[in-house]
Amino acid sequence: MTIETSRYLSKYGNGTPRIQEPMHAGTEIIVTIPCFNEPDLKASLLSLSANDDPGCLVEIIVVVNAHADVPEEIKQQNEFSVKSARSLKEHLPSWLTLHVLHETDLPKKHAGVGLARKIAMDEASWRFESAQETNGVIVCFDADSACDSNYLLAIRTHFTQNSKTPGCSIRYEHPLSGSEYDSSLYDGIAQYELHLRYYTMQQKWLELPYAFQTVGSSMAVRWADYQLEGGMNRRKAGEDFYFLHKIIARGNFTELTNTRVIPSPRPSDRVPFGTGKAVQEFLDANGAELTTYNPASFDDLKVFLELELCEQMRTASLPESISSYLESVKWTEVRAEIAANSSSPESYAKRFFRWFNAFRLMKYLHYSRDHFHPNIPVILAASTVLQRREIIASKEMNGEKLVDAFRKLEYGGQ
Repeated sequence: MTIETSRYLSKYGNGTPRIQEPMHAGTEIIVTIPCFNEPDLKASLLSLSANDDPGCLVEIIVVVNAHADVPEEIKQQNEFSVKSARSLKEHLPSWLTLHVLHETDLPKKHAGVGLARKIAMDEASWRFESAQETNGVIVCFDADSACDSNYLLAIRTHFTQNSKTPGCSIRYEHPLSGSEYDSSLYDGIAQYELHLRYYTMQQKWLELPYAFQTVGSSMAVRWADYQLEGGMNRRKAGEDFYFLHKIIARGNFTELTNTRVIPSPRPSDRVPFGTGKAVQEFLDANGAELTTYNPASFDDLKVFLELELCEQMRTASLPESISSYLESVKWTEVRAEIAANSSSPESYAKRFFRWFNAFRLMKYLHYSRDHFHPNIPVILAASTVLQRREIIASKEMNGEKLVDAFRKLEYGGQ
């Protein structure tokens, strides 16, 4: 396959390649970074450049972006980001190349993190394809993140050792204490990270096949799989969730846990939801606790999944939240179609989870929240499930300690 015949890039890609310099032979990793009104880009680039030699060549593609009507101060900040990034080019290790793209006039309707990621990832895909680099890996990072010194080496080793994986989620840990920010901000980021980990851990308890973290700054994918799944979307927020679940559905998805991305705990109004927005809302609410899905919603779902996949539905009674939700989505008809096209329990389960995917899980949780089990404070929810599983003896724990407990569970005490 050549760059001229790529079906993905001709149909979904962003025009023609923006970077004219040929990619050096031996480049196996391209790190992509969207950057909008970001004062810490240089620090993020320095964190990457301080990495141990990964044993291959690496490129970084930064897309500093905005639409034409942004305020003048944002344009100036973006100009500064471009200049400060380009000033690093001559000071990078020999194995690292930096490309800085400055997009000043993106369509206002679509301008945002999704489109910026797409531009960077499409460009990486162009480069790997033109060089016929079959093992090329596209990594997603953020302009306000840092990483451990073994980050790039760990990514290369992971994809080498897991030859069938289309992609992976990468361990991340927000700073939960320090002197850089006020203590209330650290309280907020602890509760938000707790929500993310609680949500994923509940999915693992339910044994859902898509129970992985989906954090935009902490994921990587092979370029061929990126193309096969239609590439990144243009969503202004949640682009990581929607994209990564397409990759997860390919099977053999993995987790990389022996290195870390360290995202910023800063508040932000750059996206309509996500980390920065959640922290800002926490601060605006003067420290009112963040809330999350009620454990009772997961408990009810557990009953349904166990009964459904054991084919005992005809004699079993379901919790009201489940039976009401199933009625609302015409489950009887859906189940009949799944059963009619399944030749074994294994094929039934596979088809079932194509229907009850990560998006439907969220729809059920929202339905349950709105009609049966209201959201509760995340600290209460997290401590409740840990106490049930005898991981902690008391619910008297703050957000930071609970996050630490969930991290140990998720990463096996690493």
